[in-house]
Amino acid sequence: MATEVWVNEALYSGWGQRFRMKRELARVRSPFQDILVFESESHGRVMLLDGVVQITEADEFVYQEMLTHVPLLAHGEARRVLVIGAGDGGVLRRVLQHRGVERAVMVEIDGEVIRLAKEHLPGVAGEAWNDPRAQVIVGDGIDYVRQAPAASFDVVIVDSTDPIGVGEVLFTEEFYVNCARLLTARGLIVNQCGVPFMQGEELRESSARRAKAFRDIWAYVAAVPTYVGGFMTLGWAAKDPAMRGTPVEEIRRRAEVAGILGTTRYWTPEVQVASFQLPPYIAELLPAR
Repeated sequence: MATEVWVNEALYSGWGQRFRMKRELARVRSPFQDILVFESESHGRVMLLDGVVQITEADEFVYQEMLTHVPLLAHGEARRVLVIGAGDGGVLRRVLQHRGVERAVMVEIDGEVIRLAKEHLPGVAGEAWNDPRAQVIVGDGIDYVRQAPAASFDVVIVDSTDPIGVGEVLFTEEFYVNCARLLTARGLIVNQCGVPFMQGEELRESSARRAKAFRDIWAYVAAVPTYVGGFMTLGWAAKDPAMRGTPVEEIRRRAEVAGILGTTRYWTPEVQVASFQLPPYIAELLPAR
């Protein structure tokens, strides 16, 4: 009888999850991190970076839809979108589903993540890699935002690892100041801020830094099964506070115009509006309004 092989996530020292592996697909040490891709018994194919789950085929739609559709539809007129990280291509795919998007630039520091996602997780990005509106850059997101012209993007979406290792620089005050500079007058930025039940300081500290550069600081939530510990928070920083309060009827109208209404598995106009209503244990981590 074959020995069972389990993969244990290494995010927390005293609590975690594990997956029963059917077969290993790739194990690579890139210049930036350890990358493991395997086929699980329960969640399809899974990618781990430095021992931490980044994406699974089974529930990637929750995270990708909420990280992408919420800011684009709250803005309502986003034409140029900058994606930092997101090497699996899932965010890029959702951005390009919006008919009004004319240009989407994705900057991923680790080319190995892109290569392995294309090879082993092709369904995540679909045809996004070949869309003529997309520009994929293997490079440093920090350098890109430093050099990007002022008012060159409407929305910035940051899909990074937690603020340790290669992802740490994407949570700094300098990064947010540069993002504010390259965003247009109604620009906004969203980024993953971890699971606040276990990583509350991540949301607290990054929100305080974003507040140095943006008028409206908040967060919204998504329930992603493999990001264990309850709700995941997605940080929100906008120049125009009114965008966060866009009513559900207008969100639905914009989604229909964009061509995404009825195409999603987690996001709906109602879910978008409700996601900004935070439980007190999360809201108390944000700067006082």
